[in-house]
Amino acid sequence: MKFRRFNSALGTSSSSLLSSLALGSVGIAIFCGYWFWFRSSSATQAKLPPLPQDESIQVYFNHDRSAEFTEPYRSKNRLGTDLAAKLIAAINAAQSQIDVAVQEFQLPNIAQALAAKSQAGIKVRVILEHNYSRSLSELTVADVDGLTTREGKRYREFQKLVDIDGDGTLTQSEIGQRDALTILRTAKIPIVDDTADGSRGSGLMHHKFMVIDGRQVMVTSANWTMSDIYGDFGNPDSEGNQNNLVQIESSQLAAAFATEFDLMWGDGNPVNQISQFKARKPARPAVEVLVGKTRVWVQFSPTSKQLAWEDSSSGSIAKLLGSSSQRIDLALFVFSEPGLASVVQAQSQQGVKVRGIIDREFAYRDYSSALTLMGVDGRNICQAAVSSSPPLDTIGVPTLPTGDLLHHKFAVIDRHTVITGSHNWSNAANYRNDETLLIVHDNLTVAAHFDREFDRLYERAVMGIPARLKQKHC
Repeated sequence: MKFRRFNSALGTSSSSLLSSLALGSVGIAIFCGYWFWFRSSSATQAKLPPLPQDESIQVYFNHDRSAEFTEPYRSKNRLGTDLAAKLIAAINAAQSQIDVAVQEFQLPNIAQALAAKSQAGIKVRVILEHNYSRSLSELTVADVDGLTTREGKRYREFQKLVDIDGDGTLTQSEIGQRDALTILRTAKIPIVDDTADGSRGSGLMHHKFMVIDGRQVMVTSANWTMSDIYGDFGNPDSEGNQNNLVQIESSQLAAAFATEFDLMWGDGNPVNQISQFKARKPARPAVEVLVGKTRVWVQFSPTSKQLAWEDSSSGSIAKLLGSSSQRIDLALFVFSEPGLASVVQAQSQQGVKVRGIIDREFAYRDYSSALTLMGVDGRNICQAAVSSSPPLDTIGVPTLPTGDLLHHKFAVIDRHTVITGSHNWSNAANYRNDETLLIVHDNLTVAAHFDREFDRLYERAVMGIPARLKQKHC
């Protein structure tokens, strides 16, 4: 059977993603102004020596300048760590059980590894976000015609991934080899999404973790997609959204993740009364375990609004930020949490050095806490915010290739404590989504990896409100 050609009625431009910015065409102009400079310098990046890894807590980045690999789908040689390869290595080593909870899953190499383990008798279970639990190869012509611009871009990227011979059509053979969800279902791997509890809820199943054999946990900021790990077919210069992966050996930590997984899994049927997602879950206090000599702490969202904000995941972040004495470095996809912005401002006034980079898609929106830190009124960037805190000139956006996003959700406190996971710094992550907040306390080895990643992004960041933006609106 042949499937719809790429050149269907999905006309869109490469600026479609940027056009979703609150400030639209200005964001595109800002981006273009720095793009030629980026291209001239990125190819000459020097490879750095690798940093030592903690024996039980290992950290990887898909843009790490101390590693290099060849992408399996675009055959592109580039600096970075293949995050999918790390996941596959853990899957291949599994002896008894693999549990996966990830918002979006499109990479066939990971699906093939899971299918092989399932066929070998290993128990495999997968939880997805319901918006991404239907294979795109199942879409009808009418479905495709009804896609939004953003959904259409995702659909075309899927088509190019699955179309092995590049003839513009998809065969059943190609789908069987490259459609990750079809691979899982063909292997009879059970899949549950967040409609299993009988409702679609008000948020997202936004977790991105895997538990192996009750002893190992893999936590990523990345969805298991081309755009989050490797890069876009539609943007040949892209090398994937900026993301990280933390691999931890700990049966105690694995047990905490297994409990979260089992709440969502229920009895494993598509709809069942046991399954609990989002606000249907009971209150779950943070869990702290020792991994070697390191305190590792995990808290799962959402938090009930009946609890004090201080007891929520965002409240836990606030406590750590408030404990800083020297430095706070932020690398965030979304920062729209006023309570956290207030803590950062307060620490800055106490002499703590604050640096931050926020993804350009969100940094200049009217609700952005980045604007708050810059001292700008989000409703009118020409007007200073009403605040007793002086503006920070160390907050900006990264310079990245077309199509790539800053997808991290991490902070480094005083160069020794790391906050990471799937949890965006937003009200939605705190109160509506299924999220992971992971904190690694007082581990210089782990923190050094995040420090290097932050410095890599910060050295090319654009600070403050760009002149073009001011000229446009002021």
